Parts: sequence; structure tokens; C-alpha cells
Amino acid sequence: MKLRAILLAAALSFSASACMEPAIAAETVVEAPQAKRIAQEGSGLKTAIFAGGCFWGVEGVFSHVKGVKSAVSGYHGGTERQADYKLVSSGVTDHAEAVKVVYDPKVIRYDQLLRIFFSVVTDPTQLNRQGPDTGAHYRNALVPLSAEQNAVAKAYLGQLKAAKLWDKPIVTKIERAQAFYDAETYHQDFMLKNPRHGYIVRWDSPKVRALKAMYPGVYSAKFQPN
Repeated sequence: MKLRAILLAAALSFSASACMEPAIAAETVVEAPQAKRIAQEGSGLKTAIFAGGCFWGVEGVFSHVKGVKSAVSGYHGGTERQADYKLVSSGVTDHAEAVKVVYDPKVIRYDQLLRIFFSVVTDPTQLNRQGPDTGAHYRNALVPLSAEQNAVAKAYLGQLKAAKLWDKPIVTKIERAQAFYDAETYHQDFMLKNPRHGYIVRWDSPKVRALKAMYPGVYSAKFQPN
């Protein structure tokens, strides 16, 4: 598992300017374990919210997962009046950049989404930052929208902490669900619209490639990343 993580992490060796902050260090990918607590969500589409740093990459990865019907970038944890990109990115609001994921649990379960999230989307040991981006609005957090999701999220975080896959402590929190506000139109499907953007090439396309390499059975080629 560790060797595979090292090989996949090599995909993060691109050099390009970051979106809002100078590049600091490459994020790594770690093959998280299968969840012991399997989500039992029944039929019908379900929704969950994930905060894992810049929402471009979070949305980009989940939009490539079979069974995901939509992945919308937005803001969670603050007020409607302050749900504005300039305000949120300044760090003066309580929002986190987040992605609202609508999925079919008959195709992809919540626990499987958690595995993908911790494997290739976010580094759960980084507090109030992710990759090159700093501030509480880039925190990594799980926002369950049902009692079942909450139970699965708690169990999986406990499982990851016991597994000790990372050298540092896991700081990912489970946040109480609050209003979710869609981000501005130009942020939606940002990877699809801007595949050669420096930040996308450096930080986000490698995550999609890692998804395809680690979990080919759930990978969906929405578009081909660089």
C-alpha cells in the first residue's frame, strides 16, 4: 500500500503556479482502507457535503465517480450574505469551500465516497489548509446529511485513526450541516472549463489520475485531465 502511494504521489511533481497561494509542497495520495461500517442508505438519490481544500479539485474528483449525479462547488458554514468568493477567500467568514455531492447509493455508497475522499482528495492531517492554500476556509471536514451518514463518517474516521496511515494526527472534523450556498458560476466544472490552468495542472489533475489508477472500477471519464 505504501509503495503504491509513493508511486502515485509522483504524479504530483508538476511545477506551476497555485491558484491563490504560492506552491509549498505536493499533496500525497494514500490508499485508504475499505470501510468496516458499510453505509445502508436504501434506494433513491442521496446528498452529502465534503470540504477538502479548494473546491475545484474536490468537485473535479467526485465528478469522475460512477454513480455521482452532480458535484456542485459552494460554501458551507457561514451566512448567505457572506457567501461570496472574495469574502470567503479573504478568511473573514465562517464558510468552508465545499462540494455538495448527489449520488446513487445503489452504484456508489457513502462509505466508498469517504474512501475516495481520504485517498486522493484531501490530506486529513492538514489543519486549516490544504496543499498550497491556507486558512480555515480550506479546512477539511465531513458534513453528513443523515443519521446514517453521520454514523458511517464517525466509524470511518475512527478506523483511519487506528490504521495510522499518516505520520501526523488526523484533524478532519465532522461538522453539523448548515446551509450550503452554490459558488459563482465560473467555479462550477472549473477543471472541465480550464484544463490548462496552472493550479489545475499542478494540484487537481493529478488527483483525478490517482482516482483512475487506484479505483478504476468506479472511475468515469467525464473528461480527460492533463
